[in-house]
Amino acid sequence: MLAAATTNVPKNQKRKITWKCALSNTILDVLNARPGFIQATSDEWQFYWVSREWMNSSFDKHKFKENQQVCHFRNDYEMTRKDCLIKNHKKARKAAGPSNQHLFDYLPASYVLPLEYHLFVEEFRKYPVDTLWIMKPVAGAQGKGIFIFKKLKEITEWKKKGKSSDTETQPYVVQSYISHPYLIGGKKFDMRLYILTTSFRPLTAWIHREGFARFSHSRYSLESCEDAFVHLTNVAIAKSAADYDPERGLKWSLDKLKRYINARHGHDAVQKFLNGIANIVINSLKSVQNIIIQDNHCFELYGYDILLDEDLKPWLLEVNASPSLTPSSQDDYELKFRVLNHMLDVLDLEKIRTGNETTVGGFDLLIKNNEVVQNFESPANAILSNSTPPVFQSTINIRVGNFVSPMQMP
Repeated sequence: MLAAATTNVPKNQKRKITWKCALSNTILDVLNARPGFIQATSDEWQFYWVSREWMNSSFDKHKFKENQQVCHFRNDYEMTRKDCLIKNHKKARKAAGPSNQHLFDYLPASYVLPLEYHLFVEEFRKYPVDTLWIMKPVAGAQGKGIFIFKKLKEITEWKKKGKSSDTETQPYVVQSYISHPYLIGGKKFDMRLYILTTSFRPLTAWIHREGFARFSHSRYSLESCEDAFVHLTNVAIAKSAADYDPERGLKWSLDKLKRYINARHGHDAVQKFLNGIANIVINSLKSVQNIIIQDNHCFELYGYDILLDEDLKPWLLEVNASPSLTPSSQDDYELKFRVLNHMLDVLDLEKIRTGNETTVGGFDLLIKNNEVVQNFESPANAILSNSTPPVFQSTINIRVGNFVSPMQMP
């Protein structure tokens, strides 16, 4: 049984907020624990954590009242389906012009199959013969359907398999595989970050200071391309291992990861990759700003998955519209509880904020009304000062704590 967390809303809060919730995980606990929040027994709700099924079947039919909010935008798949993410990224990169191409250098070479198969083959032949590629189903989750390959005939076999079935070939994305990731204790990891978007037009988004790194179950090796325990970091994959132990620590907090990298490479290296992540978030949101259907009744808590390569360059793996809120440990529960509680602080259904805050709970304002809060491109203006509210706070003049030896890593 996971221990309950608490909220920071004043208990004497007089405004009552009615809510509904389609899930029974951490978000339900947050709503139950928040002072002034009352579960609705009818459609007279103000806040609704809806299911994907509700969005597909009921959103367009629902007559929203002025004070009602739901947790998805109508066509959020433009950000979160892998094929749509790639399509919109390519369009935005092209529109940015030659001088701004570097701002969109956060996705590896990517193609949608079977639609762009011939373009992919043309690109494939430009790479060295030992280049690795990764295939992912466009709407897949939890690592299902993913495989790595280096020979074109493996794609040919995949196409033939699709044609021999009664259904059409399932769309996949293929990307050049980041084969030299940054390793800790010999293991690959990626980061899960939480981004709260309250509006697309004008664009307003917040980034949470907390997140976590997820480690692969087994040590990294290019000799075992078929081993999901080596190349994938999904908790669902790790849980299927015969020796899986949830207490072994396949997750690190983002703060612990920053401190580790700070101890090894210095503060500037930490600040550089954090600024790179901020750039990824801002420009990925901008790439769909005019495509997402703006609705003042909607917000979205995105789960961004980021990988660091051996040079500490961040790469965007995917964006999740429904990041898992089911905890894998007590620490994970408390982190997700805080993120969700701070999300409600930002949304401010109680109407107790001034509206001018740049930091609310663990969320830092990243972009407001289309204006970036900080200049992330200029090193001189990077987030190095404590004199202003920190955006995605880095570690400054920290004391290095006790680290687990890389040989003792999970």
